[in-house]
Amino acid sequence: MSQKIRTAIEPTREENYAEWYQQVIKAADLAENSDVRGCMVIKPWGYAIWENIQRILDGMFRETGHKNAYFPIFIPKSYFEKEAEHVEGFAKECAIVTHSRLEDDGKGGLKVAGELTEPYIVRPTSETIIGESFSRWVNSYRDLPLLINQWANIVRWELRTRLFLRTAEFLWQEGHTVHETYEDAMDETMKMLDVYAEFAEKYLAIPVIKGEKTEGERFPGAVATYCIEAMMQDRKALQSGTSHFLGQNFAKSSNIKFQNRAGEVQYAYTTSWGVSTRLIGALIMTHSDDNGLVLPPKVAPSHAVIIPIYKNEEERENIMTFVKEIQHALKAISFDGNPIRLEIDDRDMTSSEKGWYWIKKGIPIRMEIGPRDLQNRSVFMGRRDKDAKDKQTLNFEQVITSLAAILEDIQDNIYHKAVELRKTYTQNIDSKEDFYKFFTPKNAEQPEIHAGFANSHWCEDTACEETIKNDLKVTIRCIPINAEPEEGKCICCGKESKRRVIFAKSY
Repeated sequence: MSQKIRTAIEPTREENYAEWYQQVIKAADLAENSDVRGCMVIKPWGYAIWENIQRILDGMFRETGHKNAYFPIFIPKSYFEKEAEHVEGFAKECAIVTHSRLEDDGKGGLKVAGELTEPYIVRPTSETIIGESFSRWVNSYRDLPLLINQWANIVRWELRTRLFLRTAEFLWQEGHTVHETYEDAMDETMKMLDVYAEFAEKYLAIPVIKGEKTEGERFPGAVATYCIEAMMQDRKALQSGTSHFLGQNFAKSSNIKFQNRAGEVQYAYTTSWGVSTRLIGALIMTHSDDNGLVLPPKVAPSHAVIIPIYKNEEERENIMTFVKEIQHALKAISFDGNPIRLEIDDRDMTSSEKGWYWIKKGIPIRMEIGPRDLQNRSVFMGRRDKDAKDKQTLNFEQVITSLAAILEDIQDNIYHKAVELRKTYTQNIDSKEDFYKFFTPKNAEQPEIHAGFANSHWCEDTACEETIKNDLKVTIRCIPINAEPEEGKCICCGKESKRRVIFAKSY
């Protein structure tokens, strides 16, 4: 009987993927559950990832003409009631403020007092309240397009939560725009979808499929919802960003009108789009392994760590002098347009303990420097995209001249690894029997990692969509934008179909 290979994270992905995910977060010290039910505390290493996501995306938004603003977290209940489909879509997730103060109850405690004349909804999304401002800001076609983004927090009262993936409160950005014509608004919707896809692939190293949501999966109140879908290592899909074409629905409910070029008053066309801290969950599940977090260098809080190794104070002084020389030289080096972000770990711990600490945190490069390395003016380097024992020696000049290229290579490697995973577990399936077999685990009591993306035909009947969802907990993730027209038979009912769609289990 072969001996089980010991890993830094237990259980492994194969043994229990859900628990593995939680343990990776714990080992990397990314976040923890809050005492507030369903909420999380994002710790410094996790928040630094979010700050890098923010910084990069904010730059991309500004390049496309968007400006940042901020709107209230409290939304009057009456605003939600103006758009019936919207309020119905979010009604069960709303947190509601009904009182304004606390008073002494005379028993050593506090009682709720000051009932509000109208309850406030704690922001689950901002279309309605931003629409009220837009109705005052937009008067003429000359005011358009209006391109606004907001970085904010969101509250959706989830019953079943999981760190980063689904929490009662989370961080996000939401874009809201107003346009003169249908075509302009649709162009904006697709432009921002492309921005999200570019960001996911270029910076997060996550390959995505761009597509349109079905009517049943559409954002409440939208005319059309577009998304990017990614495959996680357990072969489930994760919706990683959405862009909504709202038509004139929200303009009518918020009274966003303008005088057009012919002098007539008409309703505007609007869009909204957003991504959230869920992207950190996507990073974890796409790239990490049984030794912990694996981070794409472009969003990693730090690119590299130097671990000095010494036995006495004299060795320490000499090695730290060399460490500082490397640190100073690397300040002049940039990667992806930013200075190299470097950690120096001089804690009173063994080199092995420090090495594994940084492996679990996902830092792209580890550089060890001991007495022999000092003598040779070199470092002993390990890469997070390779085995922990796979290390190489680089001299001082090589470190300075090649570190940026090595980081780029790590970024490319983990991206292509994710591409291969999706390619391996995406299948064209045309038989209902094969389809059901594909999505059915062998062990119903404790399902193993199974399935993937099924590229199958659908007749566009919501009844078939619901049948598959009820039978298998499988949904249509999207209708791929680049899908070629193809005649076929619906995977559920056998009726005529015009194209294939992506079916998968999902988060």
